Parts: sequence; C-alpha cells; structure tokens
Amino acid sequence: MLKKTVCVSILVASLCFGAVAQQREAFIPFINSEHAWVDSVFRTLTDRDKVAQLFMVRAHSNLGQHYIDSVAGVVQQEQLGGIVLFQGGPIRHAQVINRYQQLSKVPLLVAFDGEWGLGMRLADSTISFPYQMALGAVQNEALIYQMGLEVARDFKRLGMNVNFAPVVDINNNPRNPVINYRSFGENKYNVTSKGLAYMRGMMDGGIVTSLKHFPGHGDTDVDSHYDLPQLNFTAGHLDSMEMYPFRELIKAGASGVMVAHMSIPSLDNTPHLPSSLSKHIITGILKERFGFKGLTFTDAMDMNGVVKHFQNGEADVRAIIAGNDLLELSQNSARAIDLVLQAIKQGRLAQQDIDARVKKILATKYWLGLNNRQPVELTNLYRDLNRQSTQTLNQRLADASVTLLQGDSLIRAINYNRRTAIISIGLSELSEFQRMLEWRFDNHMHYVLSANATADDVAAVATELRRYSQVIVALHDDRTRPRSTYNFNSTVRLFINELAYRNAIFCIFANPYGLAGLPGIEQAKSILVCYQNDDVMQRAAAKVILKRLTPSGRLPVTVNAFFRYGDGK
Repeated sequence: MLKKTVCVSILVASLCFGAVAQQREAFIPFINSEHAWVDSVFRTLTDRDKVAQLFMVRAHSNLGQHYIDSVAGVVQQEQLGGIVLFQGGPIRHAQVINRYQQLSKVPLLVAFDGEWGLGMRLADSTISFPYQMALGAVQNEALIYQMGLEVARDFKRLGMNVNFAPVVDINNNPRNPVINYRSFGENKYNVTSKGLAYMRGMMDGGIVTSLKHFPGHGDTDVDSHYDLPQLNFTAGHLDSMEMYPFRELIKAGASGVMVAHMSIPSLDNTPHLPSSLSKHIITGILKERFGFKGLTFTDAMDMNGVVKHFQNGEADVRAIIAGNDLLELSQNSARAIDLVLQAIKQGRLAQQDIDARVKKILATKYWLGLNNRQPVELTNLYRDLNRQSTQTLNQRLADASVTLLQGDSLIRAINYNRRTAIISIGLSELSEFQRMLEWRFDNHMHYVLSANATADDVAAVATELRRYSQVIVALHDDRTRPRSTYNFNSTVRLFINELAYRNAIFCIFANPYGLAGLPGIEQAKSILVCYQNDDVMQRAAAKVILKRLTPSGRLPVTVNAFFRYGDGK
C-alpha cells in the first residue's frame, strides 16, 4: 500500500510541476533527436575535438591568477566539453566563465556541485539552502520544487548550466562519512519524492541535473575520495533499495546520472573495479535495463576510489568503454584524450559510439541555449544572487523542517514572565537563537558553554540554574559540516544528561544521528530537531518557542530505538 501511495504522489507532483515544464521541450527526447545546429558544429570537429567533448576540467576562482591562467590554457589547447567550478566568489566566477567560454570554439558546459545551492561552494557570498537531511523532514514538497527553481535561476544568472544534484543515495548507515546529511534520509520512497521535487524544479528552471551517486553510495563507511568502498549486498537488495530512486526518477525524465566509484561484486565481480568503470553496471544496468538515455557523468576521476587500481590514464579509457558520456576531472585530460584515440585505433572503442555521445552532448548545449551564449553580466550580480524572495523561501524550508520529538507539553506551558535560563552549548558566543528569544522573556539569563567547557565552567552554570524554573537548552555543532557524532567532551555530555532529567526544552542544531551519542537525552520531555547550525534553523526553532510556528517535520532517519524514522509530533 505504501508503494502505491508514493507512486501516486510522484504522479501528482508531475502534474503539479508540469506547468513550467511545458514552456521547454522535454530534455530526453530533445537530446536524442537530430538538430541542424548540432550537425553543423559536429562537422567542424576533428577526431581529437570529438573526444575532448567528453571531458570536464576543474576550475577555481580563488587560487590566484596563475591557476586561472593555467586552466585557461587547458581550455584553449584541449577544447574540452566543459568545466566544473569549485570555490571562489561570484564576480570572479563570472569573470572566469566569460573568459573560458570565449576561449572555447564550442560552448562549454559549466557545472557546479550545488546540492544546497550556490552556498555549497560560495558560502560567504550566496545563499545556502538547508542540507538534504533537513529537506527530508519537510512534508511540503512544493517548497522543495520551488527551491529547485530558485537554484536554477541562480545558476543561469552566474553562467552555469549543470548542477551535480540532487543526491538520491539512501543513507541507511549513520557512519557514512561522505553522504550522511547530504541525503534525504533512509526511506527510499521519501528520498524518491524529495529528489523528484528538487530535480523537477531545476530542470523546469532550465538547467541540467545529475542524480548521484549511482548505483547508491548511502550504505558504506568508506569515503571514495580516499579509497574504494565495497558494497557486499545482493543484486536483489541493490535493485529494490539503493537503485530504487534512480530507477523511478529516470522514469520521470532525469537529465543526468553521476556514477559512483564503488566495488560491487554482486553486480560486477571484476577485482577492484569501480562501478564507474563497469560496462555491466553503466551500459547493462543503467542504460539498457533502466532505459536511461540522458547524460551519464562519472564522479571525479581524480578520486582515489577510481585511480588507486587504474593509474596513468587507464581509468579514463575504461570509463568511456563502460559507457560514460562525460568524465569529470581527469588527472590529465591531454593524456586521457591521447589514450582514448589510441583505444579507438586498437578497437577497444568504436568511433560511432564516440560520435553518438558527442552529438548528445552538443544537443544538451543546444537545449541549454548555448548556441546563443551571452557573457555573464557583472552589474548587480551580488544583488541578483541574494534576492529577498529566495531568503524568504529559505526560511520557509527551515521552518517546515523543524521536527518535534517526545512532545510539546513543555512548549505549550512556557510562561514568558517566569525566570528562564537560555543555554547554548557548543559555541563560544551568544547565538542567533538566544538573540531571537531575549526580547520575549521578561526575566531571563543567557549562558554559553563551549564543546570543551571545563568542569568548573559547567559547575558554575549548573549552580546558577537552580535559580530558574524554566530552562531552554540549545545544542550546537559549529563545525563546517554536521557530523554523526557531537564533539562535546565528557563533562559537557554529563551535564546534558543531567539537564535531560529536569524540565528542559532541547533544541538540536546538529545532525540528528548525534543524539545516539548522548545517553539519557531520551528522557527530555521536549526535543526540537533542527538538523544544522545556521541562522535560519535557529530562527525556526525560536519561532516554535515563541509559539509562532507549529513543528511539522518528520525525522528522515532512525537514530536509535528511541528516535525512529517518521517520528514527529
């Protein structure tokens, strides 16, 4: 019954989201059709130019002029198919995009990892939407679709056209060091419906998306940036669980899929062979069994998970033999192009297969309107990328994600005239959450304890709390990314345990998995899970305490026996 319900919801979402899509031709039929512009460009390409279209080079705008010039040299010399932008600033990004596009005879695909928008790489100057873990708690998927539209608008304003998102890995392993909070959660139906909303929003907004990381990177405790993870599940399990979101979203018209670097013996038992180099997985399963006719991207080809066992450019050749259309971040694109040309001469690759992929890439560029490419306008760029409407949507998403565990009796009983202690743990200064509350409580005191607070510091606060009849506790993880274990020392953890046994309201601005490392927290009468430590989440929690917001989120993962998937009041 649950499966039928989810399938119906995807159909309804497709109908609801279709109004914008009707303004643009469907991506998959378009790139698999003939176009005069594509043919005219294709005829100008040498054999080397054709192979070069399959490669995308890394680009930053924050590593100095020498680095920028060196990438310009690669773009001009090799005439690659695209670039992948990383850290920098909006103005500098726009400038390098303009420069690199000018140097390229064929318009470049310009890709970016924007799982939570431009802020994923440009955090200090653009908007970061909530991580996908928080979005997995949201019950209104129209908000996520709207986020996709806004992300697409930002991409196009900055001159980018491919987003390596959404992540549709099912994170059912709390120890996963690389996916985790980047996933919508552990339930395959929830991941699919949230992924559909985000994907549709971006595609309807006019950019190419890439589901990742096929066939599923959620249930591993190895980071493929550093080593080759191994999935030891049966083919049946992988088909019904890890690959489920990919299969369903391919049916819904997904434009791109990124393939992970993972060893999966049940799908291909070639020793040490990453999935990104497996013809059976990419051509046999993804393209033939699932019927995927969009763009297949590799994960970064400079990751140790792929080059550890296939060095000196052999990984690049095998990736193309396996069926990938675009290779992201080869260690040496010039060498890789030479090796691919050599493989064609040796009969390892067929020229007609290369030609078909090149035409599909050119058709993608045509669908994106790059046949009429215009330089990025620098005037008002910061303002255009930081729209008030987008900030409002960001707050609405944060508000919709707040998840109430245990109950709301303490929240309903809050008396703003009573003596109230508001404590932030894990920070070194007053939090946005505390500032949002201070005006409303007539008789309050703020306390701040760092994650490594001394026993004396903790004892002093504990003594002070005897004077207060209401206690509100905020737990913060102020590290760059919300990890599955909190960095509180043993003294602070013991203090949190003591607070849980008294009438304290807890607000968790951190990864919900970390609750498993706080024994006794389940005794707290009210817990608000807010997923990450940023201002929009702290404002959302403050709204609940101020009785301006009723929490509607549902926990997207199981933490332990006390806090399970779907919990929320």
